[in-house]
Amino acid sequence: MMKNMRKKKDVGIYGLTAKWYDKNSRKSRMTQMQEYANEVAALVGKKANILEVAPGPGYLSIELAKKGFNVTGVEISPDFVKIEKNNANEANVTVDFKEGNASKLPCENRFFDFVVCSAAFKNFKDPVKVLCEMHRVLVEGGTALIIDMNYEATAEDINNEIVQTGMKGFDKHFVKFAFNTFLKQGAYTKTDFESLLQETPFKNYTIKKEGISLFVYLYK
Repeated sequence: MMKNMRKKKDVGIYGLTAKWYDKNSRKSRMTQMQEYANEVAALVGKKANILEVAPGPGYLSIELAKKGFNVTGVEISPDFVKIEKNNANEANVTVDFKEGNASKLPCENRFFDFVVCSAAFKNFKDPVKVLCEMHRVLVEGGTALIIDMNYEATAEDINNEIVQTGMKGFDKHFVKFAFNTFLKQGAYTKTDFESLLQETPFKNYTIKKEGISLFVYLYK
């Protein structure tokens, strides 16, 4: 039985909290988003259609757009959608950011070459439905990548992650607290993901552990 059987609700960040997150996470997250963008770019062809599910402030989508990909972002929070569009304008790139729910993506069948979801999967109320939606919108031969916190991350893993971000002062202590409490509580283990995937059309997948994160590669 999965560790995470309690009821969840789809979590969005709204209003002043969304603005605070955008302002305070930008510097620490940008290098990581560039690394994630490089990871995605190594797995797709030029001009690929890429969907980011729950892009938050939109940093990863923007980095992917800078590389010449056709990028769409679906975000449940209307406040984040406004922030995403503003951030894309500031970066002088085009991303189709739209409001929508991950469990019912406002996207065509078999349209995207790649789907990515970073640091958001643990928040979804119906993870199986989200996985099925990812499968629906992928082209045959497409790939989805979920990057999220590993429930089995150790205190040492978390400390190393904080050091790598370069955070200091209040932000450092708050993020460390978040990793050790509510973020970790919602996270999945490798075994949890394997259980979820048994209920989806994804039958070919790879899961690897890296630092505090799990990288879940799903192949259609």
